[in-house]
This record gives sequence, C-alpha cells and structure tokens, in this order.
Amino acid sequence: MSHTAHIRSHRKPRRSTPKISVRAGVAGGVLSTLAVAGAAGAANAAEPVTQTVELPTLTADLATQVAQSADATQQAAANYELQAERDAAAAKAAKQAKSDLADAKKKAEATKKAEAARRAAAERAASRSAERATLSASASASTGTSTSTSTSTATGSAAAVIAFVKAQIGDAYVSGGTGPNSWDCSGLVQAAFKQVGVSLPRVSQDQSTAGTQVSLSNLQPGDILYWGGAGSAYHVGVYVGDGMFVGAQNPSTGVVEKPLSYDPPTGAVRVL
Repeated sequence: MSHTAHIRSHRKPRRSTPKISVRAGVAGGVLSTLAVAGAAGAANAAEPVTQTVELPTLTADLATQVAQSADATQQAAANYELQAERDAAAAKAAKQAKSDLADAKKKAEATKKAEAARRAAAERAASRSAERATLSASASASTGTSTSTSTSTATGSAAAVIAFVKAQIGDAYVSGGTGPNSWDCSGLVQAAFKQVGVSLPRVSQDQSTAGTQVSLSNLQPGDILYWGGAGSAYHVGVYVGDGMFVGAQNPSTGVVEKPLSYDPPTGAVRVL
C-alpha cells in the first residue's frame, strides 16, 4: 500500500462547468435588467409627464338649458331696464305736475288778490261818489239850483257815438278788450268816438282829461263820464241822455245801460 493512498488531498474539488455557466447567465440577466430599468428611469426623468383630463361632452339637453338660461337672463335685464325707464318717466311727470300745481296756485292767489283790490277800489269809489252826491244835493237845496241832466235828443256825431255804444250792449267785459265782441270800459269809449273821427287816448286816466270838464248837472248826450279823479280815473262810460249811461262795467255784467244812480260818476268831459 502506498503511503499516500490514505492521505486526503487539500485541494477543493472542481465544480462542474454547467453550474458556473448558469450562475454567469443569471448574473448577466440581472445586470441587463438593471441596465434597462436605469435607461427607462433616465428617459422618464428627461421627459415631463403630461396628464390629460377629459371634460364631459355637453349633451343636447344641457346645451338647450344653457341657452334658455341665457335668454332668461337677457330678458330679465331688459325688463329691469324698461322698469327703470318707466320709474324715471313717472318721477319726472310727478315733478312737473308738482311744479305746474305750484304755478297754478300762485296765479290763482295773484288773481284773487287783484280781484280783492279791484273790489276794494270800487267800494271806496262808490263811497266817495255817494258822499259827493249827498254834498251836491245839499248844496243844490241850499242854493235852489237844479241838478237835473239834459234830456235833449242827440244829433250828429253824438247820435252816432250813442248808437255805437248801445249796439254793444250785452257784449262781454274783458280787461284790455277793444272789440268787436268784448270790451273794457276805455276800449269801448275809444272805439265809439273813433267812429266819428275823434281819436281818444286808450286808458281811462287819460280819457278823463281828453276834453272840456263839464258839470254833472249840465250833461249832454255823448259826454264821457268818469269815475275817480280827473287824470286818475279808474272807469269811464258814455252818457246817452235821460239820466242813463252805457259802459263796459265788469266781467259779471258786461256792457250795460244803467241809470246814473246805479253808479254815480265823479265827473264828465265833453269832446264833441
């Protein structure tokens, strides 16, 4: 027996080639996988990720509802605008009506004051006329003179003047009226004398001094009667004879024929 036959060898037994090959293949596959994964990761890092959100598609019913809602909104806006215009117009009309009412009240008040002043003046004039008539009667009684007026029949220009004023009896009294169907007192007198070629001033104050002053006890048909002072008269008329006169008195009576006692005059002037 050999001395070395029982001595174990210190060398490791050799592995079989197939196992080593398998292990190498596995390792290579792992490395390949890692390489591929790394490349994919690098590619993903280089390119940004884009996320797409898909919106729902409008259906026909939803589109109709949206259109109807828009129409309703537009109509509501139009209604609000129309209402605003109406409110503005109503406010303007109310303001104008208030202004018109205030103006009407002012005019009515002014008219009322003017009428009150006219009545007061007429009352004062009537009172003065009555006093003068009383004094005149007293003076006549003491002196034995007569205060009767002339009853002679008018002729010529005087007759034409009287015919004119009598033809206007019943016409309306209008302040500032000069005919042909409405008159004030001086307008009637001026028109009557114009018929016979006599040009008189337009207003009572001037007509009361247009001719020769005559006594009320010596009146003749065609004389101009006046109420108030000479040069400051507020009313005139025409003496037509027989103690009567014609004049445009006031809005309530118009042009009338009345006796001197109805409204005794202050004085008279003769222009014919």
